[in-house]
Order: sequence, then structure tokens, then C-alpha cells
Amino acid sequence: MNNIDRRSVLLAGLGVAGAGALAACSSASGSGTGSGNALVGPDASAVVATEKKRKATGRQRKLTLTAAPAVIDLGGGVMPRTWAFDGRTPGEEVRLSVGDTLVAELSNQLPDKTTTSIHWHGIALRNDMDGVPPATQRAVRAGSTFTYRFIADAPGTYFFHPHVGVQLDRGLYAPLIVEDPKETLAYDDEWVVLLDDWVDGVTGTPDDVFADLKRGMGGMDMGGSPGPGGSGDGMGDMGDRGDMGGMTTGDSASPSASASPGGMSHGFMLMGATSKLLGGDAGDVKYPHHLVNGRVAADPDVYTGKPGTRVRLRIINAGSDTAYRVALGGHRLTITHTDGFPVQHQEADALLVGMGERYDVLVTLGDGVFPLVALAEGKNANGLALVRTGSGSAPKATVRPKELDGMIMTASQLRAADDVRLKSAKTDITHRIKLTGTMMAYDWAIDGTPFDMNHPEAHPIVIEEGRRVRLDFVNTTEMWHPMHLHGHTYQLGDSGPRKDTAIVLPKQTVSVFLDADNPGQWMLHCHNAYHGEAGMMANVAYRA
Repeated sequence: MNNIDRRSVLLAGLGVAGAGALAACSSASGSGTGSGNALVGPDASAVVATEKKRKATGRQRKLTLTAAPAVIDLGGGVMPRTWAFDGRTPGEEVRLSVGDTLVAELSNQLPDKTTTSIHWHGIALRNDMDGVPPATQRAVRAGSTFTYRFIADAPGTYFFHPHVGVQLDRGLYAPLIVEDPKETLAYDDEWVVLLDDWVDGVTGTPDDVFADLKRGMGGMDMGGSPGPGGSGDGMGDMGDRGDMGGMTTGDSASPSASASPGGMSHGFMLMGATSKLLGGDAGDVKYPHHLVNGRVAADPDVYTGKPGTRVRLRIINAGSDTAYRVALGGHRLTITHTDGFPVQHQEADALLVGMGERYDVLVTLGDGVFPLVALAEGKNANGLALVRTGSGSAPKATVRPKELDGMIMTASQLRAADDVRLKSAKTDITHRIKLTGTMMAYDWAIDGTPFDMNHPEAHPIVIEEGRRVRLDFVNTTEMWHPMHLHGHTYQLGDSGPRKDTAIVLPKQTVSVFLDADNPGQWMLHCHNAYHGEAGMMANVAYRA
């Protein structure tokens, strides 16, 4: 019997079943497997053997990426000092073809002896090139270099960013496009659309944000003087922030965030951000800006084309705490791919994109000026870009096209294209991945144990090469979590899309299936940068 069964379909997607007991042929907890298991190391012979099996063209795409402080121009007079690749945010697009070898030298010129790395988000690559210190490599020290070299054997829309601390929320990210020479999709042009929530150098740094959040809501000033964005009301005895719908919503468009040296007011914590699409609490952080291709909404990026042109949009959410509802005014979107893999084409007015997710869509452009809006879900703010194919005036920065309230597509409504759907197979092992934590204590974790990056092998989720694996993401928290698995793609249910990042709604369960075909040690974590850094992370490790 195929263990990707009808009940799995009901569990899959954006969470359409409760977090009750889950049966499978065999099961294991995600909290470790005892001391008798030797694990495949990142430079093991099995890793090398798997790389040799990848089909290679013999071509190399060589580049150097210099991570360094920079003053960047976000438009509208906003020029923050941040960290960026080669002085720009987003970094320059990297594009290669299936089977090409990427040879990327990272030069770390960051200040204050700051270490860094590069993670190639979504790429199923060799484990020692995954960029997660200290699990897969030593951190790249300030003033030194490290060369990443791997075969990119799956086409799609990807991106890259550091995997150290909360550096993801700086300006260190860029798109990575792997082209398919056998592409069957017909279109005239491409437009890569990077979405990001921005705080660095404007109201503080990501490290300031994390320090503020880590104090938890228990450390907030409960007196009569409100902090920025707060209501000033005493909050009494509260459980999780999901029960706080009556609180004043912080204005993400223009916060005056500043952490008090006394440690009592919370300058960066966003209150009352709620979304039905996300099951309640929408996010933790007040951002002064939401960017599309590195530009603020008041001074947007502009795509110029001709009416009737068929354009492939490659949409990437590089944000750290914000899901975006994306729509192009006056147009319908045809969704063709998610996280690099093709889906059965679906039309929609708008698209929900969680942190770390990517979607490819086709649009046939009308005649005029049209807003591409990335609504910061639940945060009463937005990013904006423009499509200009004819005459017309630009809309206001706060424009809300009607498509945002039309048919909104989520991953649970998509189906994998026939040629990438997992073959029917018996499930060999099931791991229950229990997502835990509260805003009160800011103790995000898996199975109640915050991940310790200094000891990545302490509590592995052990799998074996050649097996069909089922992961049940059981969200016991009051917040949604975009769960990202390195080095693999998984499938939602028996016919859902192939993805590497999936939204798990509060108090819901999402079941995914994968083939264990890439030996090594791989991070599984919430792609909210602050949840992951707090400890909602685990090591999915192959048994040697």
C-alpha cells in the first residue's frame, strides 16, 4: 500500500488538520536517537560519491562575492549603512545552466572580527558546500576567504544569503537562477522580483532587534507609558501573543523604533499584527520599509516593456519576518513553479509568499502603468514596484489594487507537475517535528529544545540514504512558521507541490514526504530569521 495516502493529502498544505496523534508504518521522535548512531560527516565519502553522480556540463561559473560594510541607496533619500555583497542590495544576480559548476569565492571584509558564510537556499548540493558553520564548514573569519564549489543540477529560482546569526536581515542576499536548456515554458522576458523587510541602518540593526525580542514579552514595560507602537494598557496575565488581537497595531510603515538602554520598552516588537491567511499572529518585528528589488515604495523599481509581452516573474521572499501577498494591478497571475519545481498551472489574482519561498508566475502585460504590490501580510504596510508599458501616472506608494482581495493562491492549492511528482513508495520512517515556543518567553524550538549551533550533532533527526521519509510538522504554537529543509525538496501530501519551504499555520499539522538521496547533515528550521536564531532548528542527519 502506498503510504502517501488520502489522510496525508488532508494533512498537507497550509495546515488542514489538527495536531493530534499521527500514525505511520514506523515512527521516530525528532529529539535524538541515542549515542549509538554514527552520522555522515559533511566531507564523508558518501557526500563525494553523490556529487559524482550529478550530471555535469563541465562548464564553470566563477565569481567573487565580497561581504563588506556599505552605504546603499534604497531610493527616496533612504541611504542606510549596512552589510552587502559588493556594495549593493540585492547583490548582483548569479545565473547559470543546469549541470554547471558554481565556483564562488567569498571574501569576508565585515567589521569587528565578524564571521560569515553563504547558504545556497533551495539548492540540493553537496553537504560541505551548504554554508552552515559549524555543522558543514568552519565559519569564514574576517579578512579571509572561502571558495564554494558545487554542481547545480536542478533548474529553478533560488537565492543565497549568510547562515550566521541574523545576518539574513542585513543586505547580504542575491538571486541565483539555474536555467533549464530544455525549458518548455513559453515567454518573452523575465523579471526577477526580490522582496525584503528592511530595518538595518534605519532604526537599528538585526542584532538590536534580536536582543529586543529575546527579552520576550515578559520583559516589557507594563506601566502607563507606552513604548513605540504600544497601547500603554496593562496586559495582565497573558499566554501567547496570539490572544492579543485587541492590542494597538504598530505602524510598520513609519515606526520610531529605538531600544531603551533601560531594557524595558520594546522598540522593535510589533504588536497586534494579525492575518486570517496566516492563522492569526502575522509577525514579530516593526520594519520601517518593505523593499522590492532594493527600493522603497516611495521610489520604486520600474519594469519597462510593451503591451502584450508575456513575462516570467521570478518572485523571491528574502525577508526575515514578513509574508507578502503579491499582486499585479489589472492582471491575473499564472503560477508555474514554486521553490524551483514546476506545478500544474493555476491562475490567481494574488499569491501568498512566506520567507524563503519562491514562486514563478506568467503575466501578459496590459497597456499602461501598473503597480506590483507586495502587501506585508497583517502589517498594514507594503512594498511596491511598477510595470510601465505605456502612458499614465504612477500610483501612490500605498496603492492597494483590488486583486489583493481576489483569489489568493497558497501552496496547499497547488499540485506538482506530473514529471516531478514523487513516485509512489512505502514510507520507511516518520519523524514528528513538534514546533514549540511562545512570544512571552521568545523560546522558539523544536520539541521544546532550542537548537545549539555549537553542538549541532547533539539531538539529530536521523534518516538513512535510500529511504522514503515522512516529516509531520506539528505546530503547537500561536504563530505560523515557514519550515525550510536544506539539501532536499519535499512533497506536500501525495500530489502537492515539491518545495523546500512550507508554511505551517498555528495549531495545524503539515505532512511532507522526501527521498533521502543527499547524504550529510542538513538544517531544518523556521525561516523567520529570529525564530531560527532563537532555536527553532534541527539537524536532519544521515546515519553512516
